[in-house]
Amino acid sequence: MEALKVRQHWLSVLAHSQPEQLEQHWLALKLQPDYQVIRPAETGLTRLQARMGATGQRFVLGDMTITRAVVRTADGTCGYSYIAGRDKAHAERCALLDALLQQQETHQLLQQQLITPLAAARAERQQLRSREIASSRVDFFTLVRGDNE
Repeated sequence: MEALKVRQHWLSVLAHSQPEQLEQHWLALKLQPDYQVIRPAETGLTRLQARMGATGQRFVLGDMTITRAVVRTADGTCGYSYIAGRDKAHAERCALLDALLQQQETHQLLQQQLITPLAAARAERQQLRSREIASSRVDFFTLVRGDNE
């Protein structure tokens, strides 16, 4: 179960990473893995559902564009990716990194040099967004009037 949570974490970090940042970290590693594209990156729609107050009845929130890809490395390890948007190169790179993160030879290097910095950048973006939202927050209050006798 722990391995599943670790993989979910790196898949989440890869999927939410900025394509430019991911490419920059990837090129810095200078890895040249041999891989085969099993399912070329393809773009489609997925329907988003939500619940009012997280407990109410489901409703369709809308549709979202996603891109998915599947690759297989020379040793037979398959990597998968689903990302928001239409960036096919980003989806293929995420799938390749998923496959490489499953291999013991490259796992530690990629965790330290790629996943940790990208997770920190994502946390910083989320914190900045939270501050922006908090700065525009409006507190409503009710003014109680006294008795008009």
